Amino acid sequence: MPTHSLAALPIRRLTLRDRIACADLSEDRGWPREEHKWGFLLSAGTGYGIDSPEGGLGAACVVTEYGPQDRPDLGAIGMVLVAERHARQGVGRRLMRHLLSVLSPTPLTLHATPNGLPLYEELGFKVTGRAEMLRGRFTPAGSDGPESRIATRAATAEDLTGILRLDEEVFGTDRTPLITRLPAFADQLRVAQDNGRIIGYAAAWPNMDTQVVGPLIAQDPETAKALLASLAARTDRPLRTDIDVRHEELLSWAKARGLEYCASNSVMTYGIAELPGDWTRRFAPLTVAAG
Repeated sequence: MPTHSLAALPIRRLTLRDRIACADLSEDRGWPREEHKWGFLLSAGTGYGIDSPEGGLGAACVVTEYGPQDRPDLGAIGMVLVAERHARQGVGRRLMRHLLSVLSPTPLTLHATPNGLPLYEELGFKVTGRAEMLRGRFTPAGSDGPESRIATRAATAEDLTGILRLDEEVFGTDRTPLITRLPAFADQLRVAQDNGRIIGYAAAWPNMDTQVVGPLIAQDPETAKALLASLAARTDRPLRTDIDVRHEELLSWAKARGLEYCASNSVMTYGIAELPGDWTRRFAPLTVAAG
């Protein structure tokens, strides 16, 4: 069967059983396999894919919806991939048009690489922001660093209500199905408190040879620094995170501590002018694939 026939094959829902096939697809395009992340996204969100005539997946993506189940406030699209042998044949465009149809009228967001940006702009997505991906080994400042003045601790089951309350306030929508999976998904989940009130939280989760820091939610840059530093102190792996470029202070601080710029992506929206919530307290997403 010729490869161009993929554009006519059915788009189906993916399940957790497709996790390995999704990882194979990632590897085919030169991305890390990220099986752990694929499993998380397929359990918290909804995957869509096209089976390749040659076997495996020819294309895939994941959508994570937030808010009321019957009428979500926001859908985050991520992991949009087309196998190399089916590239540049309109498959990605067809998959995205399918999403726009089945998800309507839910507002949408995604993080676009430079390669994907033209397609998303053609489909009506607008650039509303940018994030820098940083990676490297974190060098602590010692006891006199500003981050040391804010205490953090490991989150407990009793903190979940406070974390969910803060997350909804900052993101402007309820993300309970995603956030309640964090304790099992992440290696670390930490909180910062002030007078018994949670003022920030952050997680670090394993991804190949790195620890990804995200989400990173904090009342101010100093709290964000304290949370990031506390996560770094408890792993021997390099860190990776995606920081909103508007948080210049945190970006400069992280680079001074050893994290280096390695890529950037455009934050895009569809159906809304900008993302809901309070960006001033939203420093890094859980993953760019889910917001």
